[in-house]
Amino acid sequence: MKESEEIMQALLKFRNERDWEQFHNPKDLALALSIESAELLELFLWKKAEDANIEKVREELADIFSFAFLLANKYGFDVKEIVLDKIKTNGEKYPVNKAKGTSKKYDEL
Repeated sequence: MKESEEIMQALLKFRNERDWEQFHNPKDLALALSIESAELLELFLWKKAEDANIEKVREELADIFSFAFLLANKYGFDVKEIVLDKIKTNGEKYPVNKAKGTSKKYDEL
């Protein structure tokens, strides 16, 4: 079994055992994803990156990944496929010979 399938099955089992699918519509999953992302940001607020509580960063990332996987599932997206497709698209927008070592946006290269 692929790792992404194992993660998805565990998430769906957890959700279904609690009858939470009724709350997991795309809008609310997107909101939850944004809120969890903000909670991750809060861990870094007003401090150096190395001063953030690494265990809490780990927990917030897990929440973010979980809601992202559940949202992908709602739309029938294959997580591996959409990530690899996005990497390919970004590779076209940011060719190595123009983008290497710079933080400029693709339209500024």
